[in-house]
Amino acid sequence: MKKITTILITITLLTVLLTGCGKAEKTAIKVGASVTPHAEILAIAKEILAEKGYTLEIVEYNDYVIPNIATDNGELDANYFQHLPYLKNFNEENGTKLVSVAAIHYEPFGIYPGKTKSLDELPDGATIAVPNDGTNEARALLLLEAQGLIKLKEGVSFTATVLDIESNPKNLVIKELEAAQLARALQDVDLAVINGNYAIEAGLNVGKDALAVEDKESEAAQTYANIVAVKEGNENNEAIKALVEALESEKVRKFINENYEGAVIPIF
Repeated sequence: MKKITTILITITLLTVLLTGCGKAEKTAIKVGASVTPHAEILAIAKEILAEKGYTLEIVEYNDYVIPNIATDNGELDANYFQHLPYLKNFNEENGTKLVSVAAIHYEPFGIYPGKTKSLDELPDGATIAVPNDGTNEARALLLLEAQGLIKLKEGVSFTATVLDIESNPKNLVIKELEAAQLARALQDVDLAVINGNYAIEAGLNVGKDALAVEDKESEAAQTYANIVAVKEGNENNEAIKALVEALESEKVRKFINENYEGAVIPIF
């Protein structure tokens, strides 16, 4: 009987030890990101994390939906591609429970020339392409309003849609497209208002190519800062804290400032 008891105690101890090992600190981090600039910035953070014993796997996406779903279902530990208004809207529409753990950078929206090469040459009835997702569409419309091309209803701000255009003196046709398609549509429209990351990816330079750009001191700069998002409840995981610390490092700040010529602006 004593022998059996001893065996049972040994098995119990081994079980506890193995369970403890299973709860060891997570050292592999899987993060979803847009190709440019997010994955590029994460590549710098990856070097920093490696020095601390973490392995960062960067999964690149070309849309705004899949990485959020993958983060919510646990396939990804975090994602880095979106701003907070988009995240909140996504949660509301999809029942996901994602939260922001850090704001890393800001990408100013720009109005880029297509068939029309300047704002002064813009003809009546011209077509302007804008992002079709809620928060980015509002941002694009506000930039068009700032140039005097349209006037929005009072008070709509970051909730604006094409239905909120109160005045359109040039009878502009506002064409709503998926954000990733905007740069490719330039040849077919007069102008396009393009998200910073997709402009960079298409080889557009916000400082040289854009006809108008959001003010970096504007409310949009703070409202639309690009964030690191995780599933609610994972905010205080040590691996996530390490990821944020790496992204907010001076090495990453220097990389952003030296590589994107104002198209990406660190805000940490």
